[in-house]
Amino acid sequence: MNATPAPAEQAHILAEALPYIRRFHGKTIVVKFGGNAMVDTALQEHFARDVVLLKLVGMNPVVVHGGGPQIEQVLARLGKKGEFVQGMRVTDAETMDVVEMVLGGAVNKDIVTLINRAGGKAVGLTGQDGGFIRARKLLIQSRDNPSESIDIGQVGEIESIDPSVITALEAGGFIPVVAPIGIGAEGESFNINADLVAGKLAEVLKAEKLVLLTNTPGVLDAQGQLLTGITPRQIDEMVETGVLSGGMLPKISSALDAARSGVKAVHIIDGRVPHALLLEVLTDRGVGTLIRNK
Repeated sequence: MNATPAPAEQAHILAEALPYIRRFHGKTIVVKFGGNAMVDTALQEHFARDVVLLKLVGMNPVVVHGGGPQIEQVLARLGKKGEFVQGMRVTDAETMDVVEMVLGGAVNKDIVTLINRAGGKAVGLTGQDGGFIRARKLLIQSRDNPSESIDIGQVGEIESIDPSVITALEAGGFIPVVAPIGIGAEGESFNINADLVAGKLAEVLKAEKLVLLTNTPGVLDAQGQLLTGITPRQIDEMVETGVLSGGMLPKISSALDAARSGVKAVHIIDGRVPHALLLEVLTDRGVGTLIRNK
């Protein structure tokens, strides 16, 4: 168990946070909540308290969550095994029902309850609420044959996001908690990668920061060393050589798009570190990788 910091150290920590509180007051911070932070009870509570603290000191956190492990558990009970193509979940009609039940229901409500219990005012919603995330079917380009497209079912790409629902909630002192489910032109549901939703939402809201919580220290090079800062050119090289693959691809893609679209700082951080969000936002010590837009 960690010892409680001495009073002088506690005062230093608070003083260190002050310029960050001043700088980010009134700013929107979009946080993708996923990985171990979502399934470890202590980390869940740390995250909820961090989000509430950011709100109380005048920032506007917006939470976008995944739920891969929870979806896998329900699929396993149904005798189904999850399939992925280029980091995207293959989603047939039955899997889509599970996604809606787990993401839009159980997981979303659990996060809302956690934040409310920590003293916040959280409101859960999906992209279907107010039709605020409009989506269309996503077809993935085959790596083996670029002229071919791969159909992975009811997986969507974002057409547009209407920020009015989120801004209204922020203005009312609420913390929006968003499940990454979009709605199509015919009212059909689409499963959308949570990293992509977080990135696009950060763009549309003109967020100060986009923070993606992961199960790694951040972006690692070929030797497994943490890259604290990285450029688009470096990322392209790492994707081409296979250093970045699988579930990291959507994270990197959304991070790059957000950085290029005006989000001032994009961070991929280690969600396994207690209070990782506060460490990244309110202290001099980062806990991950900063994506630079140049």
